Amino acid sequence: MMRVAYVTTDPGIPAFGTKGASAHVQAILAAFLRRGARVTLFAPDPGPVPARLEGLRVVALPPAPKGDPDGRAARLLAMDAELPSKLAAEGPFDLVYERHALFASGAMGFARSHGLAGVLEVNAPLLEEQARHRSLARASDAVAAASRAMTTAGRVVCVSGAVAEYARALGAVAPIVVSNGVDPDRFATDPRGDGPFTAGFIGTLKPWHDTATLIACLPHLRARIPEARLLIVGDGPERLPLAAQAEALGLAHSVEFTGALPPEEVPAALARMHAGTAPYSGDQAFYFSPLKLYEYMAASLPVVVSDVGDLAAIVGASNCGVAVAPDRPDLLAAALADLAAGPGRAAALGAAGRAHVVAHHSWDRVLDRSLDGLGPAKRGAA
Repeated sequence: MMRVAYVTTDPGIPAFGTKGASAHVQAILAAFLRRGARVTLFAPDPGPVPARLEGLRVVALPPAPKGDPDGRAARLLAMDAELPSKLAAEGPFDLVYERHALFASGAMGFARSHGLAGVLEVNAPLLEEQARHRSLARASDAVAAASRAMTTAGRVVCVSGAVAEYARALGAVAPIVVSNGVDPDRFATDPRGDGPFTAGFIGTLKPWHDTATLIACLPHLRARIPEARLLIVGDGPERLPLAAQAEALGLAHSVEFTGALPPEEVPAALARMHAGTAPYSGDQAFYFSPLKLYEYMAASLPVVVSDVGDLAAIVGASNCGVAVAPDRPDLLAAALADLAAGPGRAAALGAAGRAHVVAHHSWDRVLDRSLDGLGPAKRGAA
């Protein structure tokens, strides 16, 4: 039996929460458990273990303070310094798998010093993201920790080519790219209902998700499809501005905000949609591998994405939808209206997307690619 230490020390990502990053943590944990691994999660204040992760062992790490960037950084550095002794106490382990976080390098250092396989999963250029959208306290310590993690990890797994370039700049040797995945079995594939055409979005309502363009497209869409509606699944700091934007357009009655939903309720929300959207602005660096895209595809939804990063290539390879120029609500609306007017084509695109993720993007396949070549014992093979 493979013995796995899964480490995630970012206090902004509750391991058992409702954020997309939280869903990602839970998906990888579940994939390890499905392959018969004995998994121990190390995470700040994780809370009760979800039923679908039965058998998971949990070691709670201390939470970090909010509202004090320097104090938060100091607490995270202290947590990282304490982590090797916690790993040693809870082991032995065959594999240390870490979701990369700011001020974190102890897990990969532990794996290296004990001759264990160490896999560092990198989901974003965290230093750049923190500096751009928040504030980066103790920047030199943050850069040093990131560099230590990248250079000591036995393998660095990145969700996109742009993230791999970031990892290389910090010293990672030959990082591999493994895009995100989905659990197709969670999502229904029934035909969409006959109700008003509903374009949907799922995700945290943060500035890098250009949901404002989705709201702005609604008047254009309703000019062609008068009963069209938007269903926005998620929460975040942009929710109130988005609601105010819909109100100013006189369309608040046609936009539903569900708030954040637990993972088990997401499939039912997607079943209410006729098309899924992934809008992103063209004026920001794009490095994502959006979970939402693969969830739409698993739910047999045709998708409309902004033509940024590699989204158009993914949509083209899977034949699951349409890519339109970013920051153009009129073009987004036209693509959605075409799907509404051609339900047969929409169903075919949805079916193609579903087939693609089943064949290539299950979480089990993602984990297989991430661990490939680490050796039979580390992969849990007999």
